[in-house]
Amino acid sequence: MKRIHLFEFEDQSWFPNWLRMLMTRYIVAIHKLLGSADELASLIAKTLPYSESPKIIDMCSGGGGPMPEVVQILKEKHGVTDLSLNLSDLYPNTDVATEINSQRDSDITYLTEPIDATNLPEKYKGIRTMICSMHHMKPDLAKSILKDAKDARQPICVFEISDNSFPPVWLWWLPIPINIITTLFITPMVRPMNWKQIVFTYLIPLLPIFIAWDGAVSNSRTYTLEDMDVLLEGLHSEDYTWEKGVIKGKSKKLYLLGLPVKN
Repeated sequence: MKRIHLFEFEDQSWFPNWLRMLMTRYIVAIHKLLGSADELASLIAKTLPYSESPKIIDMCSGGGGPMPEVVQILKEKHGVTDLSLNLSDLYPNTDVATEINSQRDSDITYLTEPIDATNLPEKYKGIRTMICSMHHMKPDLAKSILKDAKDARQPICVFEISDNSFPPVWLWWLPIPINIITTLFITPMVRPMNWKQIVFTYLIPLLPIFIAWDGAVSNSRTYTLEDMDVLLEGLHSEDYTWEKGVIKGKSKKLYLLGLPVKN
């Protein structure tokens, strides 16, 4: 595999949650800038006919990511009328869960119990999504996530905006200075905005440093299309198919779809 598993701040249990939340909000702004929600909506619209339930179970959701916007786009632009979204995580973000679950008449909920993406409870039927989170998983965990979806005959959509195509591997650190500068320009687009986002970006620049490092490391951790072939070894069968590819829009994005074959 070209992928190398380096250290990310967001993965560490000791990393302050309030900083993690600010980084997550920045990532949501990146998704909006890159048009990820529209591209994801098209992928999921393609996947919906393979699901026995009109539901999306987003795994490793963290602070929510682009999926709430994806549901809105599916309803408004793709004519999907009956659809719900469950956000989930092995370590649920309780603040975000409280905010989302307090909304009335919403088709979006954040599950407050820990959800293991490698062993999803049988009661959760629907399309499984991994949005910019598969690169956090080492190969054995990543393969277990894919195998669990296949064994349960549930569709899965893996989506990554990070790019590991830049050669050679040992130059993984080159995007760091670019990411620092980019953070300064994109931060004003973050919503909701609060004083911490401003102070720890421009006055005490912790966020640009953490975001720049984790962004560069995410590139080095991302599974290339060839790496995905390695993950899929032994997971091919007549009753479940895999599709992988590149989406070329405002940036290069990778996807992997797992689809149960209809009887």
